[in-house]
Amino acid sequence: MEDVSVVMANRAATSSSEHAAAMAPYIAEGTKRASPAGNRGPLQLDKSGKLHPDILKVYNEKGFYIFEGVIGAEELDSLRADVTNMIDRAPVQPGAQVDAKGRPAMGLDHAAEPYSFIKPLSDPFGGTGLLNGRHPVQMIQPEPEDDVPNDVLFLLRDICQAMPACLRLYGHPQLLGIAEAVNGSDFVPYTEVIFVKQAGRGGAVSWHQDGVTHWQSPNWDLGIHGFNFQVQLYDTTPANGLWIVPGSHKLGHIDIKKRVEDNGGERLPDAIPLICAPGDVTIVNRQMLHGSFANTSVDQRISITIGFHRRASVLGQRSALAIEGGDIYDEQRIFERSAVIAVAIDARAQYFPNETRYCYEPFVGLEEDYRWNDDTFERVIRNYSSRDLAI
Repeated sequence: MEDVSVVMANRAATSSSEHAAAMAPYIAEGTKRASPAGNRGPLQLDKSGKLHPDILKVYNEKGFYIFEGVIGAEELDSLRADVTNMIDRAPVQPGAQVDAKGRPAMGLDHAAEPYSFIKPLSDPFGGTGLLNGRHPVQMIQPEPEDDVPNDVLFLLRDICQAMPACLRLYGHPQLLGIAEAVNGSDFVPYTEVIFVKQAGRGGAVSWHQDGVTHWQSPNWDLGIHGFNFQVQLYDTTPANGLWIVPGSHKLGHIDIKKRVEDNGGERLPDAIPLICAPGDVTIVNRQMLHGSFANTSVDQRISITIGFHRRASVLGQRSALAIEGGDIYDEQRIFERSAVIAVAIDARAQYFPNETRYCYEPFVGLEEDYRWNDDTFERVIRNYSSRDLAI
């Protein structure tokens, strides 16, 4: 448990530099805890080409895994270029029609705004009722330096529509193979966003568990709320990265507020950081207790987040989280949203013709209808995120 006097001193030390200094001992301790976790290594397949059962076993046990070096240098360069362009083309401020260079901002033709802004170093969800109230405690929000803007980018959405490299990534055969191993061959999408944690400006994401739908379900189990990948475009450090509590996906719906209060502060003693190199991909169970602190470090983090569910977890459920309107996820809704995977697989095959393409079971026999072209962009990809499957 953190000493309460230290916690209060840390909350009083609210400047960016003071926050970074106060985090240093916790980061050192967390890094030591992370070293023996053992849940990392190259992506390994068995003789049949499926995810190696040893990896699946440790993922199920701890609730996470770090796949090292999955994304090659060529693809990493393409992703960085597209993401940099989308960031550069962001509205100069929330609600603006032009970017910082006076050009029309990207996303003006999207059904929903693809950019989310926050106040620098803030925690926009913590302690609020947003996203079904799943972030009950607010993280420390340091005061930024004087030279930062009033609003900074936080999330990029509609990424498969906005960036060709992200659409191709969505059809990555190894990542889809992992999704099949975890969620079954009829797995379905959740959503895709990019977290932008700018150096010295990036906001916090307070402790939470992602799932909100199935906590009281008679069929509840460890995988019922699915998982998220995060593809790391740059080095991910303890100061800017995601922290998790290993094994917490087994605990059911955690009283997060009580856990933080009992600890005397937000620096949970059993949490570890997910430290990654560019091209690494993390997988984290959506029932895991996880979060990230305000990024008062000198390093940015850009994480492409891609979620998948079991089909049975989604079918017949009512929309949740950022998907408003009380939609029921029927067969047609699931099919239309899953079609993005089919188009992404073909977009990737066209770009990487020598790579073995993934065979997505729900669209076997429908490949010709879901080739990547202008028609499928308009029919399947445009405004696809309005059909996300959040639970």
